Amino acid sequence: MQDYVASREPVGSKTIVDRYSFGVSAATIRNDMAALEEDGLIAAPHTSSGRVPTDKGYRMFVDHLAEVRAMTTAQRMAIRTFLEEGADLDDVLARTVRMLSQLTNQVALVQIPVVPRSYVRHVELVLLSPSRLLVVLITDAGRVDQKVVELPQGDDQPLVDDVALAELRARINGVLVGRLLADVPATLQSLAETLPAPRRTVLERIGAALSATVDDRQDRLILAGTANLARTERDFPGSILPVLEAIEEQVVLLRLFREMELDERGVSVSIGRENPLVGLAETSILAGGYRSSAGEVARIGVLGPTRMDYSGNIAAVRAVARYLSKLLGEE
Repeated sequence: MQDYVASREPVGSKTIVDRYSFGVSAATIRNDMAALEEDGLIAAPHTSSGRVPTDKGYRMFVDHLAEVRAMTTAQRMAIRTFLEEGADLDDVLARTVRMLSQLTNQVALVQIPVVPRSYVRHVELVLLSPSRLLVVLITDAGRVDQKVVELPQGDDQPLVDDVALAELRARINGVLVGRLLADVPATLQSLAETLPAPRRTVLERIGAALSATVDDRQDRLILAGTANLARTERDFPGSILPVLEAIEEQVVLLRLFREMELDERGVSVSIGRENPLVGLAETSILAGGYRSSAGEVARIGVLGPTRMDYSGNIAAVRAVARYLSKLLGEE
């Protein structure tokens, strides 16, 4: 297994005899390999070639993995330093997938914490011009979202100036701070009904921007390292196009990702044809869990060919998840 993962070349009995001191003949090794092939654990990709692991073989290997290769001190320091430099939640998560893709040479995925249990910490309004307004939403998890709103113009003057904007800002924060994000649209609608027509129009534009922000932040994935698939294209007979198309189906991929049950090691591995999503039959998905500042558990992991370094990838996912949980818990 490890020889094939390292070399990508089918492994034959002679290679095993030459490389390892088992004290048995090549004929004995061939007999053992024939038994493994009969059990469906290895297969010959070509006549007279060596053998490669099957999905069933990878599954047995992962399930009986006795040791997970530890991260080096330098790797642990790099993870901590890189993640601590994140400016906000979005930046931290973007850094997380970049770091994980570099550590594993796979596609890295992180699930954004679910929105409905996040709360509004503050809404900021910045007048960019008489006709443009920047709306900034800050949540209890430290996430910052920004949208630019085009303002309608009055007959002879802007609908809002700095004084009117300050009053509107105070009223919006008065009704939104501490509320669930899911409650934002209805709360602003109720507030709009108490305002005179010109201010109501402006608030409706702001409300539409904030509602769109809430919708945009529904459960989704951030990915990095898709280019790593091209570097392992030989691991995908035919074409990597189906894999790329499957990755684009974020809703389906996310459902598969979050439904993976973590084992006692805090990870879950879905191998080859265990993946129900069309296009991922030649890939493995390895998932772990991290805890957001709001206490929600979300998934983090990697996707790549079945011929991957499972021990090293499990170690990387667990280490990055652990540092991410620690960092978010300190916010």
